[in-house]
Order: sequence, then C-alpha cells, then structure tokens
Amino acid sequence: MRVVVDRDRCEGNAICVRITPEVFELDEDEYATVIADPVPPELEDLVVKAIADCPRAALSRTG
Repeated sequence: MRVVVDRDRCEGNAICVRITPEVFELDEDEYATVIADPVPPELEDLVVKAIADCPRAALSRTG
C-alpha cells in the first residue's frame, strides 16, 4: 500500500502524524509528508484510519 498527501488540501493538522508517526511527519512548511513508502503491512490499518480522519481529505491510498 502507498499513500500520498495532497499539499493543496493539507493544513498541517498533524492528525495523521499522531496516528502513525512511523509513516507521516510534518515538513519544514508544516505539511504532512510520507516517510514510509510503501507503508509497512502492519501499519496499513492505522494509515486507513489516518486517511479517514484527515479533516481536509488530503490523504489518499494508492496501490
């Protein structure tokens, strides 16, 4: 599984970072970035939760 961040939608709320800090972090501009590509299988359920909980729908699953 892969996940991408739409920087045009991301507000840097960091909900994804709180849910899965092993997969997401905020960059110097306070936008979420993916640091684990592909997502480790054991974290996929948490990433699905992060995607669902993103208030701006800035995350999407690929692959």
